[in-house]
Amino acid sequence: MKKGMRLSVLAVLALALLLLAAGCSKTEETKTIRIVHKNFTEQRLLGQMLSVYLDSKGYETEVSELGGTMLCFNALDGGDADLYADYTGTGYMAILGQTEILSADETYDYVKSHYEEEYGITWLEPMGFNNTYILSVTAATAEEYNLKTTSDLIGISDDMVIGSDSEFASRTDGYAGLLEAYPGLTFKELKTMDQGLTYQALANGELGVNVSYATDGRIAKFNLVNLEDDAHFFPPYYCAPIMKQTFADENPGVVEALNALKGLWSDEDMQKYNLLVDDGGDVREVATQMLTEAGLIEQAS
Repeated sequence: MKKGMRLSVLAVLALALLLLAAGCSKTEETKTIRIVHKNFTEQRLLGQMLSVYLDSKGYETEVSELGGTMLCFNALDGGDADLYADYTGTGYMAILGQTEILSADETYDYVKSHYEEEYGITWLEPMGFNNTYILSVTAATAEEYNLKTTSDLIGISDDMVIGSDSEFASRTDGYAGLLEAYPGLTFKELKTMDQGLTYQALANGELGVNVSYATDGRIAKFNLVNLEDDAHFFPPYYCAPIMKQTFADENPGVVEALNALKGLWSDEDMQKYNLLVDDGGDVREVATQMLTEAGLIEQAS
């Protein structure tokens, strides 16, 4: 081989190696992580929290609101999103169609293994809080009828309107399942609306019962009484980041960062932060406060 040709070949090989190295090194550093969330306060807060947190780790993120569970799940499953926070009970009942109530750990293990086997989606570590559904009434209603459990509604709920988010009307862990779990429980009407409106509607007397979120700060704000789910119908809803396994494999730094959120926030913590947003706080600023008070990022000067 002539010297000039040999040098040209070596130059081409060197350039190819440089391009290959650059391609291998940019996966985590330059990819924009597409975060999605559902259309209620806590989900909006969690979407922004994940964004602020990963931004602080040097990643680029974009956040989109997609609406309900199936829109977010389908976006992730179809490759149009990289990450969102979901609830174990939602995965267990709404996606996997299970109805047998398991413990919190059993529910998580079941969801994690079946999502990975059936969809190639993995669940990371739960972040601590359990945002289960719960039936709430006003303090006056609880006192008038001596209500302590959901079963106590049987026989008096016929003239009551029950309010919920729109998903509750059709989910496995929703309205039909509730009535089946409590034989004899009936309501005059199921009225669906934005979850942010249901608590005020209950306080104003437009609703007799509300399907509340356990981590919603408006339960305390409106002095509502939560009824014990004595038939143990609602499963645990511990919240964790979820992503495609391929994305997790390609981005171990993201996985490590998100798993550091394990067990950081209680139900009471989330009630506080959710209420800050519901009372008019900027959702990204409240998300930053969450992370600052947890010691994960420094307060901006």
